[in-house]
Amino acid sequence: MAIDAVKAYFAKYDLLDRIQEFDVSSATVELAAQALGVAPQRIAKTLSFRNDRSCLLVVAAGDAKIDNQKFKAHFNMKARMLTPEEALLFTGHAVGGICPFAIPENVDVYLDASLKRFATVFPACGSANSAIELSLHELEKVARSKAWVDVCKVA
Repeated sequence: MAIDAVKAYFAKYDLLDRIQEFDVSSATVELAAQALGVAPQRIAKTLSFRNDRSCLLVVAAGDAKIDNQKFKAHFNMKARMLTPEEALLFTGHAVGGICPFAIPENVDVYLDASLKRFATVFPACGSANSAIELSLHELEKVARSKAWVDVCKVA
């Protein structure tokens, strides 16, 4: 299970005890916000896109949407989201639990500026019923992000 890989990954950072698992689904921004009792925009959703090697991930605020023009200008390609099958193949995580943790080395992670409005955010942990609260500094470190980008628009 992907959550087991994420748990092992977080153990290396001494963050294992901060993973939250729910009896209800947290597979969407709205469901995760309900499960956690937080505003939806504080959910750090991980969006997966096809690139020439495999994929890249953009972690964005729950109320953010990809701005296709900004995405193309930054990455020099159209924003083509992965299919559920591709997401599992390239990231090791199923849709609903995709996260930037315990992923293959060839998957690049970018953090979107939409997250910078919050002191802490809640990304998934590899399953459709898990999350962890991280500061932006912690997220940057444990996600091994390549860079901060501005490729989203806030709804």
